[in-house]
Amino acid sequence: MKKCYFGLLLLLTLSAHGQDTISFNQTLPATESSIKIYPNPVTNDVVYITTSKNGIKDIIVYDVFGEMVLTDRISSKSLNISRLVPGVYVLQVTEGNETMTRKLVVK
Repeated sequence: MKKCYFGLLLLLTLSAHGQDTISFNQTLPATESSIKIYPNPVTNDVVYITTSKNGIKDIIVYDVFGEMVLTDRISSKSLNISRLVPGVYVLQVTEGNETMTRKLVVK
């Protein structure tokens, strides 16, 4: 009888945790996978931002309180962040009609 209860408990536990199906063939939207920011965390005064188009990018950097601390428009891959104090920021990159956001850590 104990084996029966154990089996029933095991079956119920596995069925409760197995409700979500996972598809490994999902691809990220273009806005999520088309931007790369390196190095992150940043230890010097320059961060490199590459996108799939590598066109002119409008950059806005926000601090953790939502205050805009830096705005810039770049046509190259490098962004000068020498004015930023160490901390955690949100980097918003707009290229054409696509806007992407990423977390940026400055040490």
